[in-house]
Amino acid sequence: MARGAQPTASLLLFYLGLVLLFFTSGSTIRFAEGQKTWCVAKPSADDKVLTSNLNYACSQVNCGVIQPGGPCYNPNNLVSHAAVAMNLYYAAHGRNSWNCYFQNSALIVQSDPSYGSCTYY
Repeated sequence: MARGAQPTASLLLFYLGLVLLFFTSGSTIRFAEGQKTWCVAKPSADDKVLTSNLNYACSQVNCGVIQPGGPCYNPNNLVSHAAVAMNLYYAAHGRNSWNCYFQNSALIVQSDPSYGSCTYY
């Protein structure tokens, strides 16, 4: 995808599904024991908060995958980069719900958000 290009329709549908999951769950999601989960940015989160989250997460974990040429660089937008960074932090710190709060700008999901060559761990 070219620099500055819009996210694909499938990525937008994925994020819409995450938002619907969050709101229909009453903001509390319980997962089965052993169920793998991921932490992603809420698409509706404030850019200033997402920027803060991105900077914090990348100060704690290696965010090389979202650098130019990295497998998660595209789509090159704040929500996508913040989602990857927040998940890296969440995974590195034990996948505890409190490691995915990020000023109430994140969601814990059960569907693997990986796409193309970008793998969410």
